[in-house]
Amino acid sequence: MEEKLEERGRLGFGATIMGRNYQTLSPATGKIHKEFPVISNEEARHALNTAHSCYTQDWQFRPVSERARIVAGAAKLMRAQIDSLANLATLEMGKLIDSSKAELELSASILEYYAEHAADFLKPTTIPEHPGAVVHTQPIGVILAIEPWNFPYYQLARVAGPQIMAGNVVIVKDARNVPQCTEAFARLFKEAGAPEGVYTNLLCSFDAVNALIDDFRVRGITLTGSETSGAEVAERAGRNLKKVVLELGGSDPFIVLEDADLEKAVADGVDGRLSVMGQECTASKRFIIVGKERGRLFQQGMKKAFDALKFGDPADSATTLGPLSSEKAVTGLLKQIETAKEHGAKVVAGGKRIDHPGFYMEPTIVTDITPSNPLFQEETFGPVASLYIVSSEEEAIEIANATKFGLGASVYCKNEAHAQEVALKIDSGMVYINSPAHSNFAPELPFGGVKNSGFGRELGELGFGEFVNRKLVTSAQ
Repeated sequence: MEEKLEERGRLGFGATIMGRNYQTLSPATGKIHKEFPVISNEEARHALNTAHSCYTQDWQFRPVSERARIVAGAAKLMRAQIDSLANLATLEMGKLIDSSKAELELSASILEYYAEHAADFLKPTTIPEHPGAVVHTQPIGVILAIEPWNFPYYQLARVAGPQIMAGNVVIVKDARNVPQCTEAFARLFKEAGAPEGVYTNLLCSFDAVNALIDDFRVRGITLTGSETSGAEVAERAGRNLKKVVLELGGSDPFIVLEDADLEKAVADGVDGRLSVMGQECTASKRFIIVGKERGRLFQQGMKKAFDALKFGDPADSATTLGPLSSEKAVTGLLKQIETAKEHGAKVVAGGKRIDHPGFYMEPTIVTDITPSNPLFQEETFGPVASLYIVSSEEEAIEIANATKFGLGASVYCKNEAHAQEVALKIDSGMVYINSPAHSNFAPELPFGGVKNSGFGRELGELGFGEFVNRKLVTSAQ
């Protein structure tokens, strides 16, 4: 199973790294800096023994205030080490340094949010229609998280924050190309005073992951990854009667209505498409512009902004176009573009690899994409914008929903009330009005999708409640 998942996986399975070892390979240079051996299955079992013992004998009984002290302490350490942690993210997955720092700020705020609000989320609730009935919120045990490389701290924080504060313990299998980031995240909890087993990072194989899913002591699995990876993990978890939360792919529409501020829409569209160099599930990917002339102006503005970007070392704050995560990421996108062209699409900007060491690619705009074109349904996980120019709002909504994905969406419109109406017609888990999705990430906002983008929610109170037991205690009246 590991080989198949590693080959197909987009995020959660470290698909970009060949071979068995975890390794730090700089996307900016293509050079390997460090390798880490895969632990044995026996070592993974030992880690589960420790985590389960910690849960059954210690962590679930800790007062919420004690859990909060440790989780808030990890956040404080994260802020104190922000420069070194950001440098690791930029080294390992090529993220622009300022974006790495912003990710760490968000991650720390997530840990702080749950440390502050968990006591309220855990309060028992009564049922007014039935005196004596009380619903208690309790942890369920060991939670297994299978996480990606594109947000090496944020993805971990949005699992660790709520689950550790709920009284669960967490085991993480992260991607193979960000081992130093994930080890650093685990150290924050150890340095904050978490007992062994509360948060465990495993540099393990998928044979070990399969064994963990099969083990009765693991009570829930959360995964961020591809559709194929999610389906395979969910199938295995389902055979073991375990709950799963899945955050899978996205092909987010970015709708620009007739009255929208076009200049703002262009600027935000560029930002929304190129966040993490487009390697983000909620990146704006399909730009749907109402009006032929406005579509022409949008295309012109986006191309001008793309042309002005400066590629280079992602650790240099002057760089505005960083590398993709891997050689495979670049070649995969170039293949998608060529296939789209074979089916009648036009490349009006970019479309080529940048001749430079590392994994750099020109930001690309593709137009004339028909429903029969494979690109109409595919997710482009990189700096490729699909542009659709339509004649009506109804057509824009139809194209926005004509996809198997349903993660996020953006609607640009000066009329707030009308934008709200359009938002409710979009088949997605999240809609952002007059902003790209990533600019509104916040600890209190629930995150998740519908259709093939997965199910369940992370963040907010909804994310806190995914892996808990809502226990009814009632007495006869």
